[in-house]
Amino acid sequence: MAENANKRNIPIKLGDFSVIDTEFSSIRERFDSEMKKMEEEMARFRSDLMNRESNFFESTSSSTTSNAGSSLKQPQAQSASDISSPLIQEDGDNKVLKLRFDVSQYAPEEIVVKTVDNKLLVHATHEEKTDTKSVYREYNREFLLPKGCNPELIKSSLSKDGVLTVDAPLPPQALTAGETMIPIAHN
Repeated sequence: MAENANKRNIPIKLGDFSVIDTEFSSIRERFDSEMKKMEEEMARFRSDLMNRESNFFESTSSSTTSNAGSSLKQPQAQSASDISSPLIQEDGDNKVLKLRFDVSQYAPEEIVVKTVDNKLLVHATHEEKTDTKSVYREYNREFLLPKGCNPELIKSSLSKDGVLTVDAPLPPQALTAGETMIPIAHN
C-alpha cells in the first residue's frame, strides 16, 4: 500500500476565542433540558413496565388463553435523524462531527492534524531542554471517520485556551450506513 496515497494535512486556524466562553455559556440550560428528557423517558419506561406487569397478571389469572405478549407495544425504531450524540451537531440541514482535543500544553506549531485513509490523526510534541532539566511531552489521538466523510471538507481551529476543535461534515448516508433492523420473532 502506498504510504502517502491518502494522507492530507489539515490546516489549523488560530482563533482569538475561548471555547469555555462560547460553548459552555448555556451548559446549565442544556443540562436541565437533557435531565427533563431523561425523566420523561424514565416515566414512560415505568408506565410501560407497570402496564406489562398488569397485563401479565391479568392474563395469568384469567381463564382465557389469550396471549399476554400480544398486548405489549413493539419498540419503535430510532431513525438516523433522531440519533443524539454529543459528537454530532446540527449545521443547518447537515450534520457535523465535532471533535475537541485539549492541547493546551502545546504551542500551535507543535500540533499536527491530518487524515490518513479514513482516520483522523492529531499529534503534538513538546520538547524543552536546559542545563538542569529536560521535558518531553507527546499527544496522540486517532479517530476513525465515518464512511463517506470527505477529508477535503474537514476544518480545525485552535482556541486561545488550547482547545483544538475539528469539524468534519457528515454525508447523510454516514449516519445510517451499515444499519439493518433485525426483526424479533415472538413465540
